[in-house]
Amino acid sequence: MKYTQLGRTGLKVSRLVLGTMNFGPQTDEADSHAIMDAALDAGINFFDTANVYGWGENKGRTESIIGNWFAKGGDRRDKVVLATKVYGNMGADGEAWPNHDKLSALNIRRAVDASLKRLQTDHIDVYQFHHIDRNTPFEEIWQAVDVLVQQGKILYVGSSNFPGYKIAQANEIAARRGGTIGLVSEQCLYNLAERRAEMEVIPAAQDYGLGVIPWSPLHGGLLGGVIKKEVQGGRRASGRAATTLAAPGARAQIQSYEDLLDKHGLEPGEVALAWLLTRPGVTGPIVGPRTAEQLASALRAVELELSAELLAELDEIFPGTGPSPEAFAW
Repeated sequence: MKYTQLGRTGLKVSRLVLGTMNFGPQTDEADSHAIMDAALDAGINFFDTANVYGWGENKGRTESIIGNWFAKGGDRRDKVVLATKVYGNMGADGEAWPNHDKLSALNIRRAVDASLKRLQTDHIDVYQFHHIDRNTPFEEIWQAVDVLVQQGKILYVGSSNFPGYKIAQANEIAARRGGTIGLVSEQCLYNLAERRAEMEVIPAAQDYGLGVIPWSPLHGGLLGGVIKKEVQGGRRASGRAATTLAAPGARAQIQSYEDLLDKHGLEPGEVALAWLLTRPGVTGPIVGPRTAEQLASALRAVELELSAELLAELDEIFPGTGPSPEAFAW
């Protein structure tokens, strides 16, 4: 495994991030534990989750699965850089009692304690805001964070799904307050098929020293050989992949992608991950394996070297938006 610093921090993390969203809803606890063991054995030390994972009436279940794995001992907790998230409504019925969601100081305090209990740990290494909260000022958010850092309950703070201007706003207010390092990472939707983050989010993250952690690196399976799998009678596209394939011209674009990689003798999913590892500012993509075989495929991507020729061909199929303001001004 290869490692890098998380943004401007001294924290060293693996270039693949183990996503745990499938633990519980699609992967049972025993298999989830086996995947985490395999990831740790392979050198992946950065695990990502969220308090809402498990979904519906099972919200929090994923954190509990991870907590039970930590409880097995064997230095599991000490070897893991643990990241979880706050923002979502934790009510099983889908309706939040006032102050039981989003980023008020009250909910942040309550949510941290609940996550710590489920995770069976005394601290969270990277505590992430799952979305922007338009009704809570960053002065309040940073005050709550400062208290939690002083208590030793969290070490670093990251964002997820933030626009570029909110990254700037959050860290400028942190700098004015003093005493807080501000945001150190940003999780965003970023992959070959969805490159809008290159316009403002990633430049903002780079300017403020945030590590970029792409989620959905295969765009819901779209970049994992979806057409070939359909032809062979395998799993059909669903969710984000199916929506994208239904757009005019999208199937031809994905077919060109799969044909290109077939010519090079490469696996589409592994190339999609390897491409992200070449991108400026990217710490590492989040991989969310449902099985040990999917984890093994992701690990191969770390060692995959993409030629300049192949990178240029990928840009032809999936052209980026270009940086702002040129992308929309000139």
